[in-house]
Amino acid sequence: MKILLVMPHLRNKIKFPQLMVPPFPLQQLAGITPNEHSVTILDERYQKLRINNDYDLVGIYCITYLAKRAYEIGDKFREIGVKTVLGGDHASALPDEAKQHADSVVIDESEQTWPKLLDDLKNNNLQPFYRQEIPIDGSLIPPAKRINNRFSSFIGSIQSSRGCPVGCEFCAVSNRVHGKIFRGRPIENVIEEIKSIKQKNLFFHNPTSTANVQYTKDLFRAMVGLNKKFMCYGNVNALVKDDELLKLASEAGLTVWNVGLESISQDTINSMGKRTNKVDDYKRAVKKIHDYNTRILGNFVFGFDNDKPDVFDKTLETALDIDLDLSQFAILTPFPGTPLFERLNREGRILTKDWSRYTEADVVFQPKNVTIDQLKNGTMNCLSEFYSAKNVYERFIKNKGVPLISSWKLSLDNKVYFKNRGMPTKSLKIY
Repeated sequence: MKILLVMPHLRNKIKFPQLMVPPFPLQQLAGITPNEHSVTILDERYQKLRINNDYDLVGIYCITYLAKRAYEIGDKFREIGVKTVLGGDHASALPDEAKQHADSVVIDESEQTWPKLLDDLKNNNLQPFYRQEIPIDGSLIPPAKRINNRFSSFIGSIQSSRGCPVGCEFCAVSNRVHGKIFRGRPIENVIEEIKSIKQKNLFFHNPTSTANVQYTKDLFRAMVGLNKKFMCYGNVNALVKDDELLKLASEAGLTVWNVGLESISQDTINSMGKRTNKVDDYKRAVKKIHDYNTRILGNFVFGFDNDKPDVFDKTLETALDIDLDLSQFAILTPFPGTPLFERLNREGRILTKDWSRYTEADVVFQPKNVTIDQLKNGTMNCLSEFYSAKNVYERFIKNKGVPLISSWKLSLDNKVYFKNRGMPTKSLKIY
């Protein structure tokens, strides 16, 4: 069969395509597709999608803010008689909704269900839903099949593990059916895949790389000498106390720890269930990361029930004071399938189910102690001020080990990130 895998998007022209991370979930899906089938991956960020019957099956990756576009693609292919399948976070959270726009829906992990779906389709026995009932073993997490990339990205993608046991209330990853269960791939498999990736710069698609610190240390030891640079997610509780982990990360080539700081209020941290975070540890964790010649991207979220109008200025002040190299500021978004969505829906605080607004750059629920405009404008102001020319220059002078060109590129990455999620970036004064 000829299979087309589509990564939907709302715009086709990206100014700096090399900055974008490849469509990794579809590369993994291609990796588990039996060789008897031919697979094409189309990423709408780079390529124009043509609706035709050149393919026997179209698989569409569906995340919440792009669900409308994913459904539109599914409907158009079905109109001309092409079988379509939807999968991804949103389709898994709302499979009955997704099924209205597809012949079949793959729910949650797909390593065992996708090959079965292909066999069923070949035998004219396609089922409406495919759900993997047990968590996939780490040894079965596939290497990505890097095919049909129209643009050569600076960044290669890889996954060494799945599962984050923290389970924050708002997290769409750890609140999946098997999302809290840590599973690590055999390290020799990960190293073999890394060696096959042509890009020097890698991004690890692990929900966190500190869920099992011993596993990560063993992986980093094996990566020393591979001449790669990489970014991965980590949690404060591990980074603030484990010097061996930080040392091995630096030796392996890690350049940036991506850390969910989320809030500067310990009460807020506790209410979301983020037991890995102690606000008093933030500054010390950043210093330790810098001591090992690596950088940190700290993520903050606004709109929690404890947030009041002064939270924006206080958070910006903290982000600058603790010496973060990079930061992202997002609006709390209750994604379907999360405890946050269920709670706010029960409380009658969900303002819209127009999924295209679930971008982390728009307000889709009624905040408790700030207005909608305060939440929007406060988030935008933090992003603009953190990346003002003055603050970027001061960070460059203070952290002499960080090349200015790298700071500029990573700052630009943040602007591209928000632009592609609908943030009106014309008002962002990012140098």
